Amino acid sequence: MNTYGNTIFLPGGTRGIGLALAIRLQARGNTVIIGGRDATALDALAAEHGFGTVRVDTSDPVSIASASAEVIERFPAVNVLVPMAGIMRAEDWRTPGFLADAEAVVTTNLLGPIRLIAAFTEHLQSRADATILTVSSGLAFTPLGVTPSYNASKAAVHMLSESIRLQFAGTSVSVVELVPPSVQTELMPGQDTNPQAMPLDEFVDEALALLESRPDAHEIQVERVKFLRYGEVRGDYAEVVAALNTTDPHAAAAS
Repeated sequence: MNTYGNTIFLPGGTRGIGLALAIRLQARGNTVIIGGRDATALDALAAEHGFGTVRVDTSDPVSIASASAEVIERFPAVNVLVPMAGIMRAEDWRTPGFLADAEAVVTTNLLGPIRLIAAFTEHLQSRADATILTVSSGLAFTPLGVTPSYNASKAAVHMLSESIRLQFAGTSVSVVELVPPSVQTELMPGQDTNPQAMPLDEFVDEALALLESRPDAHEIQVERVKFLRYGEVRGDYAEVVAALNTTDPHAAAAS
């Protein structure tokens, strides 16, 4: 992926990793359109940073279709889609009370990206150089016991990325997967201040440096996520699972 001179749609760009990416990508000469549900936050970020904005609820297929059409109409040069909006919730599958949270996680984290990609696939193929930048997690490869649906949704995003990359081969669209570790954001209560999670700025700086130095990469892995990413490859998967699940849950992929 070329990190300069693009027009980028980044739903989930009002906070956390999404916002940090949006700020840095804009600074590299890209036109950035952020999406989110909070109109007040969108207006404030547009005033502060000059982003294009569009209201979108990535759990709602009607909202996704409407927002995507608006982005393509207002910004026809859009050539990068970052379908990254997501939620993470603790669940206890030993009780029936987990179901609502599990359904919300799957709807947002998996159906959201699928619906966004579906809305943009025809348009992106009309661009000379286009990218779908998916966002999975270290937990796609090693499970955190308290977040089963999050783990599963990110594992699905990983395999989705691998699969659609095969289908887009020979087109103008590349598929790149960003694999974060645990990062200091508000994804889970207390995670934004947890010292064992990777500082947000440090993560985004390293991720973008990797994107710039490896423009043909399929998967962007910062160093701190490799503990989880390659447990099976190294042959220490059981030890990695045990280590992950006997430490602070918010430090999920920080090892």
